[in-house]
Amino acid sequence: MSVLSTVSIVDALAQRLREQVLDGEIPPNETVAETEIAATYGVSRPTAKGAIVTLVNSGLLRREANRPAYVPELTAHDIFDIYRVRIPLEVEVARTLASQRASVPAAQTAVAELQALPDETATSQLIAADLRFHRALIAAVDSPRLTRHYNGILDEVHLAMKQYWRILGQEKIASEHAQILRAIQSGNVTRATKTMRDHLEGAARIFAEEIAQSA
Repeated sequence: MSVLSTVSIVDALAQRLREQVLDGEIPPNETVAETEIAATYGVSRPTAKGAIVTLVNSGLLRREANRPAYVPELTAHDIFDIYRVRIPLEVEVARTLASQRASVPAAQTAVAELQALPDETATSQLIAADLRFHRALIAAVDSPRLTRHYNGILDEVHLAMKQYWRILGQEKIASEHAQILRAIQSGNVTRATKTMRDHLEGAARIFAEEIAQSA
């Protein structure tokens, strides 16, 4: 088997495990052992290990010495740390796009999609629509380095949303997205950056409060 095909198998397995974690099929605190993954998917242990390492590096799994990897249940500290990185990136995106009075059709479409989803829509679909909005703004800046940094935290952002998104409310998020987009399109840099910061800081605060109440 060539190196290329081996890498492709690892990547494909990592993507499958990523989907299972983010869909909740592998819940928080459940272990993800190399032997079990290898047996379940009919791959070698090195392939299973490579896929697990990929997810450990992205933050979707954690692993301690001499113990199998597991899906973390995010703490308030985790949430604030994730958003400590996320907020400056997206506030800068809002500033840049507002200074250009940018039109971002993909973000507008994402807002409309989130607004149109029925109340009984699965959380995974709601989160996908939410993240499409933010990713569209990132892409609109056309900065490979910014995109690379954002993608580096995206799995953990998604995991945080998966574990706690239900408390935010679809209508609230769609409304805030629309406000951000209007501020960007109007060229109001101050309002765009403040609205984006308030949106993200508010989410982090609500997540942390939910964690404290359920502890």
